[in-house]
Amino acid sequence: MDNDEKGSSKSNISELELFAESGDVVLDPAEASRIRYSNNKFAQIPSPTPFFSVQYLDKSTLGSSSILGILTATHLDANELSTVFYLSYLVFEYPQNLALQRFPVGKWLSLNIFIWSVALCCHAACRNFRELVVVRIILGMCEGSITAGFLLVSSMFYTRNEQMLRVGYWYLMNGTAQIATGFISFGVLHIQTSGFQPWQWFLFPDSPTTAWFLTPEERVTAIQRVKVNQTGVGNKHFKKEQFYEAIRDPKTWGFALFSGISNVTNSISAQSPLITASFGFTYLQTSLLGIVGGLIEICTIWTGVNICARIPNSRAYIGAIYILPNIVGLLMVNLINWNDRIALLAGQYLNGLGTTSFVLMLSWLNAVTAGQTKKITVNAIMLCAYCIGNAAGPFMWKQKYKPRNHVPWAVIGACYVSTITLLLLLRLYMSRENRKRDAEPQDEAADTDVYVKQESAGGDIVKMLKVDKGFLDMTDVQNRSFRYVL
Repeated sequence: MDNDEKGSSKSNISELELFAESGDVVLDPAEASRIRYSNNKFAQIPSPTPFFSVQYLDKSTLGSSSILGILTATHLDANELSTVFYLSYLVFEYPQNLALQRFPVGKWLSLNIFIWSVALCCHAACRNFRELVVVRIILGMCEGSITAGFLLVSSMFYTRNEQMLRVGYWYLMNGTAQIATGFISFGVLHIQTSGFQPWQWFLFPDSPTTAWFLTPEERVTAIQRVKVNQTGVGNKHFKKEQFYEAIRDPKTWGFALFSGISNVTNSISAQSPLITASFGFTYLQTSLLGIVGGLIEICTIWTGVNICARIPNSRAYIGAIYILPNIVGLLMVNLINWNDRIALLAGQYLNGLGTTSFVLMLSWLNAVTAGQTKKITVNAIMLCAYCIGNAAGPFMWKQKYKPRNHVPWAVIGACYVSTITLLLLLRLYMSRENRKRDAEPQDEAADTDVYVKQESAGGDIVKMLKVDKGFLDMTDVQNRSFRYVL
């Protein structure tokens, strides 16, 4: 067989051509560092971080609004309104992921964020349950694209270790939003009006090859910089074999189960103002005390992702360790005398530390999944589980369990133990797979040059492009050189 024919395949190769035509690039560390700074400055810091802040502000505002009068004013159950949002998110999640593969990621994200923003602004004009349901459905529909889209783009611009830090920095903004919500709620509670209730108070890049802030030469370096990921580059074609592989892959369901279970416990976020108020604090005090929870979340996520970045293959262990204080906090809230409100509050704060494990899971999933169709499928399944967990969680908090809520806390305790177990099992599974691949005889054919056919509109072969295997749209199972980070 001729070398030109070996490993050849047809592909839409705009990204591959950019790298292939530039030849083998020797990556200069100083230049790579400069490109990473450009990515931070123009792609991954200005866009995702403020959006995640506003996104969480929206979710936490519903909890704060509960103590500001929204439940009475609109005759609603906060649990029902939260479920409407997540059911909409669930229904549109996979179609949104398919659109992220089919259309330019940056432009599709920008469109969804714009519609999301308009729907969010409309909340202030809503005066009944029906109107709130409509805007929550629109929010859920649009939000289905956003986390998945940001994860997809981060895998194009950053190495696997850098992705973990960036995802962590995005989620730091949740704590920032929680702090802002505390101050806003405190101020709004002082507003007294007759006609207005207190509670009413596109440059993102598609990929490194089209990033407007990089020159053609810098785009080559940007692609070369993430070759170590072995996760390929963007591909607009839906591949059935990758879809079926994602469905059959055990770790897909392991991550999905972790996402669903861990977000049942996320119902604490919406309930937190009500729980804190039940300890005997006034609504004004409760609003300010929420600020401490935001500070704790910022500190724990920042320390968690940075520890993982410095200790190789520590994601599962660090994630499990950060869930342990949640278990301690749960026991404190349930066992300490109900009159000792300071100790109860401390236990409530400890339940915020486990968010770090979910942040680590998001970046971990992104780092151990290769192949564009497989990646969007796995992300969709994980985020669908996220929706189911968030939709189901609020229904535990029933009036009959108050004030101590022993039944909801028992369910949450079981979820904490389950998520620790899942993290360790996922690590064990991928560690064994790495050892299995290390023991396999080296396939010389797999390490030879791979050529991709570029065809004209009429089907004639224009040229053959030599491409590094790390840039092909291969899955983590197909590419036996791929090693899972742990």
